[in-house]
Amino acid sequence: MKQTFKKTKALIDKPFHYCPGCTHGIIHRILGEVLEELNLLEKTIGVAPVGCSGFMEQYFNIDFQCGAHGRAPAIATGIKRSLPEKIVFTYQGDGDMASIGIAEAIHAAARGEKFTSIFVNNGIYGMTGGQMAPTSLIGQKTATSPYGRDADLAGFPLDLPLMMSTIRGAAYVASVSVDTPENVMKAKRAIKKAFKVQLAGLGFSFVSVLSTCPTNWGLSPTESLKWLQDHLGSYYTLGELKTPEMAKA
Repeated sequence: MKQTFKKTKALIDKPFHYCPGCTHGIIHRILGEVLEELNLLEKTIGVAPVGCSGFMEQYFNIDFQCGAHGRAPAIATGIKRSLPEKIVFTYQGDGDMASIGIAEAIHAAARGEKFTSIFVNNGIYGMTGGQMAPTSLIGQKTATSPYGRDADLAGFPLDLPLMMSTIRGAAYVASVSVDTPENVMKAKRAIKKAFKVQLAGLGFSFVSVLSTCPTNWGLSPTESLKWLQDHLGSYYTLGELKTPEMAKA
C-alpha cells in the first residue's frame, strides 16, 4: 500500500497537552516538517515562552531553552550571537510577544538579529484564563472585557506583523492562518521561507500564524475555525508583508 502520510522525525511520540481543537498542534507539526525537510534537526535551538506552548520542548527532537515571559527574543539573540552556526527560533503567543515581550521583539527586528520568530495569534490570553490580549478585537468578550473590548478604554488591536514589516532590520515578514488545508500549506511555505532567510543570514524573519482557542472563546473546535475566518481573518493583514526583495526595493 502506498504511504501518503508519515510523522515527522522532529516530534517525539508524546501526546500534546493542548485543548481539543487548538491549532498549536498543527503549527508544531508544520514547524517540525520544515526543520526536517531543511535537514536542520541537529543544529536548531528553539526558545520556548511562557504560555500554552511553554512545554513545547517536550515534543521536539531538538535543543530548547525556556525563557521568562516575553523574553524569548532576548534569549534567542544571545544564543544566535554566541553560536552563529546554529539555527535559532522563538515560538510565542500573542499575550507573550505582543504584550510583555513587545520591546524585545521590536528591538530584535530593529537590530536585524538573524533568528526566526513564530508568533501565534488567537486574540486572547490562553493559559492564564482567557483575558483580553493586545490582539483581542473590538467588541470581543474576554475574561477581563466581559462587555467586549472598548477602544476608548483599551485601544485598538495590535497588528504586529504589519508593524514588523515597517522595521528595516526585518528581512522577512509573513502573516498566515491554519484554518483550512490550503492555508496550512501556505503557512508551511512561509515558515520554510523564514528559515531559509535565516540560513542566508539576511536578517530577522517573522511569521504570524492566526490560531484558535476553543476553550477560552467558548466555542466548539468547528465553531472556532469559523470564528477565526470571520473575525481574526478579516481584521489581520494576511500574506507576505515583506521579503528580502521588497526590502531592497
